[in-house]
Amino acid sequence: MESGIALAHAYHREVVGPLLRREAPRLPHAAGRLGPGSDVLGFDDDVSRDHDWGLRLQLLLDDADADLVPYLDELLERELPDRFRGRPVRFATTWDPRPRHKVSVDTVNGFARQHLGFGFDPADTVGWLMLTGQAVLEVTAGPVFADTTAWLGPLRASLRHYPAEVERYVLAAGWHRLSRLPLHARAAETGQPMHARRLAGTLVEDVMRQAFRLCRTWAPYDKWFERAFQRLPIAAELTGPLTTVLHSGDPRVREDALVTAVRVLLVRQRERGLPTPPDGVGPFFTRASRAVRPEVPAALLAGLTDPVLRRLPPEAGAIDQWLDNPWLLARPAMRAPLAAAYGQWLAH
Repeated sequence: MESGIALAHAYHREVVGPLLRREAPRLPHAAGRLGPGSDVLGFDDDVSRDHDWGLRLQLLLDDADADLVPYLDELLERELPDRFRGRPVRFATTWDPRPRHKVSVDTVNGFARQHLGFGFDPADTVGWLMLTGQAVLEVTAGPVFADTTAWLGPLRASLRHYPAEVERYVLAAGWHRLSRLPLHARAAETGQPMHARRLAGTLVEDVMRQAFRLCRTWAPYDKWFERAFQRLPIAAELTGPLTTVLHSGDPRVREDALVTAVRVLLVRQRERGLPTPPDGVGPFFTRASRAVRPEVPAALLAGLTDPVLRRLPPEAGAIDQWLDNPWLLARPAMRAPLAAAYGQWLAH
């Protein structure tokens, strides 16, 4: 079956693009398949196509042409055909039950605010920490078929990855999360086998998320998390030990596998030219269990000049490092109020 991206490309090439060239030939605009949806990530299949999948496009204007948004929406509703390649042009979705065309018309800034949850400013340090991987992918992952706007290209380029100092701060917070490694061993030796397994699973996710950061790649939400992880250049080295962690009933075997995975991350960090101690894993005080050495996050934080990053708790990181409620993280309008937490931390 034709992928959502291929279908959107054909829809623009054969229907929407010619209509715009005829009716608004001088209007700067961008057209692409952006926003939410498995097809934006290239992961759509027969199951994911049972809702919100079909002839969808995003049509974006610069702010100077914002007053033309209603006109274009009405033009498309009036002029688009009823069907394209056997599929209905007008259909209902979970967010819009009306059978209307699903070419979403907006300004670049309006679209960014809708998906990021706030007006993004690349110079705003806290703004970077408010981003989630899925939110950024909704702006950057999908293909753009045409673009004569002044703002979409720069916006997508600026969101490619964190600025250097923000990246170091977020990586340091990731290492702080992985410093919970000894808790897994302690839970096992104190007769808490279920909790030890739960901690092991949490540490597997922490390793995977740190791998995304070290590969300068944004992680999608849970449904496609592993599929995207498999595309990372270090995924093959990590998959074996992480699989062992999830399947072994022996806590010592799990710890050995976690340490192996942590060492893969440390090698990647060193290869990136980021400050990394010669050996980032050592004994946890006098115990037999091992831990990420505190020098690992400390090396990343040393020398930061950004006054915001220097004042924030080093363990906090980005919002998806201290908050794991998917309902909050997935809703742009719910993310912006979380900035108040950073404000409180900075005030003390």
